[in-house]
Parts: sequence; structure tokens; C-alpha cells
Amino acid sequence: MDRRIENRMGTPAHRRRVVHTHRHTRNRLSCPWPPPFTSPTLTPGILLGTITLITELCERSPAALRHFRKVVPQLVHILRTLVTMGYSTEHSISGVSDPFLQVQILRLLRILGRNHEESSETMNDLLAQVATNTDTSRNAGNAVLFETVLTIMDIRSAAGLRVLAVNILGRFLLNSDRNIRYVALTSLLRLVQSDHSAVQRHRPTVVECLRETDASLSRRALELSLALVNSSNVRAMMQELQAFLESCPPDLRADCASGILLAAERFAPTKRWHIDTILHVLTTAGTHVRDDAVANLTQLIGGAQELHAYSVRRLYNALAEDISQQPLVQVAAWCIGEYGDLLLAGNCEEIEPLQVDEEEVLALLEKVLQSHMSLPATRGYALTALMKLSTRLCGDNNRIRQVVSIYGSCLDVELQQRAVEYDTLFRKYDHMRAAILEKMPLVERDGPQADEEAKESKEAAQLSEAAPVPTEPQASQLLDLLDLLDGASGDVQHPPHLDPSPGGALVHLLDLPCVPPPPAPIPDLKVFEREGVQLNLSFIRPPENPALLLITITATNFSEGDVTHFICQAAVPKSLQLQLQAPSGNTVPARGGLPITQLFRILNPNKAPLRLKLRLTYDHFHQSVQEIFEVNNLPVESWQ
Repeated sequence: MDRRIENRMGTPAHRRRVVHTHRHTRNRLSCPWPPPFTSPTLTPGILLGTITLITELCERSPAALRHFRKVVPQLVHILRTLVTMGYSTEHSISGVSDPFLQVQILRLLRILGRNHEESSETMNDLLAQVATNTDTSRNAGNAVLFETVLTIMDIRSAAGLRVLAVNILGRFLLNSDRNIRYVALTSLLRLVQSDHSAVQRHRPTVVECLRETDASLSRRALELSLALVNSSNVRAMMQELQAFLESCPPDLRADCASGILLAAERFAPTKRWHIDTILHVLTTAGTHVRDDAVANLTQLIGGAQELHAYSVRRLYNALAEDISQQPLVQVAAWCIGEYGDLLLAGNCEEIEPLQVDEEEVLALLEKVLQSHMSLPATRGYALTALMKLSTRLCGDNNRIRQVVSIYGSCLDVELQQRAVEYDTLFRKYDHMRAAILEKMPLVERDGPQADEEAKESKEAAQLSEAAPVPTEPQASQLLDLLDLLDGASGDVQHPPHLDPSPGGALVHLLDLPCVPPPPAPIPDLKVFEREGVQLNLSFIRPPENPALLLITITATNFSEGDVTHFICQAAVPKSLQLQLQAPSGNTVPARGGLPITQLFRILNPNKAPLRLKLRLTYDHFHQSVQEIFEVNNLPVESWQ
């Protein structure tokens, strides 16, 4: 029996080998991670599975992310071996050594190097080597190259490396494959905020993509073209975008028109150019513009006194050619009502001024009133324009009075009330009509706030001049106030640290530390919600720089589908300086997954009122979503 057991257990030498093998296995299981990476026995399949597992751990656990940053040198060594020699020819695809493993290693490096300087420096040289040595003649090489670009974009890479990544995406735009061009446009759109000058070099290629027949490609090209507009190229870019507006598909016309209006408002070189640009948009796609386009243009024309004659002539010609574009008709009616006398005088800024008479102007406005295409608001503009022309024309006003009296029985209550009031003005208050219907004064957006701040500063200066210099009797009065706070009569018990003499009381009070109270926290603000997708803003004003405001946007997704290709862009008035940091990602997982955050830095040296416009673009439930809105209820009322 003992011999059978001994034979089953083996000889003593065999037992020593078993024990040694067991100890070696135990040591391998308890040692840190680098030895398995460097082991020559690992197959590409084991490496791929292990790296995929580590990637999932690092995405879900900050502790795992910190732990696995130590394996960055081993990952760099494996990827360099793949690029230069390769593990095995049976895993090569189209001449690229194991592209699946390369892609997975690049994704893991992207996660490990994000917001970590040391890890990013370790992989910089390798990424440059992969970007320059990968064969792009086949799709496998393009996949590796695209993951390399994404990794360069996410880590703290060198400036030259980021320029190389942008140039690679620029070459992707020239590829015949539409999918590769779409990926390149989407990636460049993500890079345009942080590397604007590098992306700007590929502007001609991006503009060429506007002419793509594929709707998704042209939409991405439009978004990137609008993001590339700045003060130096605004004229050339607006020409390209206006040409695209005339021929673009109907589903892109609203986005294109809104983008042109926003860019023109921000980068207009002159007021005349700004007016011409808005008029072209209203003429081409008037029914697709934003609701505030009419108010913005009327305010712009009203503030450009030297262009009143030019504007009323342009609008009159546009209205005579087409009365179907309702925003254009509203602006034209307003302008004719305000500056109709300049139109009739014929002193426009042209070689051959327009010659019209009163009857033609009145007939055109009546045509607008009678058109079945006119909205009730448009008819209100036209009726008011006729009423204002009654004080600007030299002829008889009987025709205007007849039209006004007719609409006194209109079915539309608003239009009826307006007509009745105008008729009453003719009949009972005709002596006041000219004063009531005079030209509208110029509305300054920032005027009231500026006047109020000037008034407050003036009052503060007067108070500082009227304040007397403290004297010794005032110090005794201060001591009396301290005595009153004690609430006792008779002998006063002074605190042991306070000298009972008047001068001593003042000295000790001045010695007390004067710490200003901390500023009240600015509450967060939810500015957007649609189908479970929310956008919140949080605000921080650094005490050391009162003119700086830090706004962190947080995008969360509580729906059942992931939000992909998420991009948030912002615009502020010219008096403010805006800097957009790179977002933490472009995908918001479903069911309350890890949100996307992005930092906006707004510098306001002139303490101007804060106005913020946001544009969100993302894909949700296989549909492209774009929202443009202005955040007006910001909790930051003033800049202290």
C-alpha cells in the first residue's frame, strides 16, 4: 500500500520538481503585472483579451486606472515590437501586423495617458513612430492610424504631435471612402476648439466637403466650416456658406442660416457687410431663420445711422421682388415705416439712386396686407408702417386712413385693436400724431447697466469725499458704542484685551484681523433637457481674478440609448473673451453613465453683461440632433 502511494506520488526528485513548479506558479500569481507582459510565451490572443479586460477596469475604476499606469512602458514596448517586427505573420492583415491588438493597445494608452503628464511623455515618441510608419493604403492601416490620432488628441501630447494628428485627419479628407471622410470631419470638429490654427490649414478641403451629396457628410462639413470662421477669414467663408445655403438640402437650411447669422454677428468687419449678409440670408432662406433674426436686424439698422438710406433701398427692392419670406417682409416693413422719407428722397449711396413715388410704396404695403402668405404679425408690421408713413409723406393721408379703418373690423384681435387705435389717433388726437409716430430711438443693449454702474461709482466717490477723518472724540464715541453693547448701567467691565482709554480702544480694534466674508456660491443652472439628455452649468469665480468666470458644462444621459458625437460650442459678445477647453469625451453612456464635462473660461475686463449662446450637436437613437439657444437666466448678474 505504501509503495502504491509512493509510486503515485513519484520519486523524491519528482516531488521536488512539483513543489518547485507550485512555488513558481504562486510567485507569478502574486507578483505585479509587468512580468506577464514581458513573458515570451504570451500569444496575441491572450494579450488582446488581457488588454481588453484592463481597459474595462480602467474605465470603471479610478483605483484601477492609477494602478495600471505603471504598465505604460510595457505597453509601449509591445506596440513598438508590433510596428517594427510583428509577433506572427498569421495575425497580419493587409501588411499591418495584428491591427486588432494595435488598436486595443492604443485605446488603453489613451485612457492611461489622459490628464497624466508622465504617462503621456512615455508614449509620445511611440505615437509619432506609429503615425509616420503605418501603411494607409489599406483599411486596416487607416484604423490603426485613426486610433493613433484619437490617442494623441486625448493625452497631453506635444504641440508638434498634435499638428501631425491634424494633418493625418486632413489626408483622411482626401480619401475616396466616405466613411473615412466622415470620421475625419467629426474628429476635426472635436479638435477645432483646442487646435484652431492647425485645423485652419485644411479649410479649403473642408469647404469642398460641403458639396458632398451624402447628407451626413455635408452636415459635418457645415458644422466644421462654421467653427472655422474667424475675424480674418469671415468674408471668404461667408461667401462659401452663402453659396451652400442657396443649394443645400431643406433639412440643412435652418442650421446653415442660423450658423451664418451667428458668425456674422460675432465677426462682422463692418455694419454694411453685416446688413448685407443678413439680408442675403433672409432673401434666400427667410422662413428658416431664428425667431430673433428680425429684432437683431432692426436693431442693427437702427444703430447704423449712416446706412439708413442704403438699408431702406435694399429692403424695398427685396420686398418688391418677393413677399413670401416672412422675416424679410417684417424687417422691410419696419424699415420703410421708419425711413420711408429717405427712400422717397432718393439720396441712397448708389450711382443711380432708386426713384419711387408715394403711390408705389403704399401699394406695396397694401399688397403685403392683402397677401394670403402674410402672417398676422407681418400684417401688423405693414399696418404700423403705413401709419408711420402718414407723418413722413407729403401727400394726402386719406388712402392710409381708409386702409386703417378697413382693418378695424378684422377677425384677428391684435390687428383689429391696432387698427382701431390708429383710427382713433387720426380722428381725436391728430395734433399729437406726428410726435407719437416719430422715429424710434436707438436702443442700446448695455446702456442701462452702464449708466447704473456709473451712477453707483459716482455716489461711492461722493461718500468717500464726504467722510470725515476720525479724531479722538470719535474714538471715545466708538468706546461708548461698545459700552452700549454690554447692556449694563454704571461701571463698565471692559474685556481684558481692550484698553479702556479711547485711543487704546481704537488701536485694539485696528489690530483685529479683518477677513472679508467668502463670496456666496453661484448656484448651478440646468439649461437644456431633451429625451433624457441634460446639460447643466456650474460657475466658479476665482477670488484672485474677479474678471474671470469658469463655467463647467456637464452633459448627462438618463435615456436608454447612448449619446454619441456630442459637441458643445459657445459664443459670447465681442467685449468678452472666451476660451473653450477640450471636453472629457464625446459619448455619454445611457442610464446615467459617466457624464461629459467641458470647461469654459470667460474673461470680462470691462464688466459687461454676460450673454451666452450654446450650440449642441449629437447623435441619439440613430438621429442627428442640433440645438441652438441663448442662456438668458444666468445666475451671474454682475461682475464684482
